[in-house]
Amino acid sequence: MIHIHKSHSKNDLIDLINHLGLKIVFSHQDNKKDIQNKIREYLSKEVEIKKNYFNIDDKDQLKVFLDKQNPKKLLTTKEKNDVMNIAKFIINYCKAGYDIDCSKYNNIKEIIDDMDYIKQFGDIPSVRRCCKLLLDDVKLNGTTFKPYISPQVQKTLDDKKTFKSVHYCNIKIRRSTPEDPIILYFD
Repeated sequence: MIHIHKSHSKNDLIDLINHLGLKIVFSHQDNKKDIQNKIREYLSKEVEIKKNYFNIDDKDQLKVFLDKQNPKKLLTTKEKNDVMNIAKFIINYCKAGYDIDCSKYNNIKEIIDDMDYIKQFGDIPSVRRCCKLLLDDVKLNGTTFKPYISPQVQKTLDDKKTFKSVHYCNIKIRRSTPEDPIILYFD
């Protein structure tokens, strides 16, 4: 029998089914156990998986993915609060003009240690912001912190970037007068 880790929620399983193109018929009234049973039944047969952002290519990789903890749920609430607090401290350090004396830190090594810890949680927007802000710190001598971002979140970020570049246009507004007003039309 195929084991599905308990950290995969019903919505995560539905998302997985949809993105992998699995031919599993489900209702949103099905509970998590029903969906898990349908996945197990489906995986007992030959499986065809379409290209996806989970980087799952075959049935064995799907089984391993389902057996492991959900990558989106790596942190408990307490751990996430700790990561968020560290991110706040680093953001405050950056906002204070990269001045150690205006932060809770005693030296650059402490900041680097904290960043090395939190960069693995790049799905959290504050962590990504810390990495970006620290690029401007001259005391770090070009040290860059690349946050680890899961494929799902990276796809969402890429989609947002594409949407912004495609659907927004720049408007230059010149000075208007009562005799020559500016009129904008939106279709």
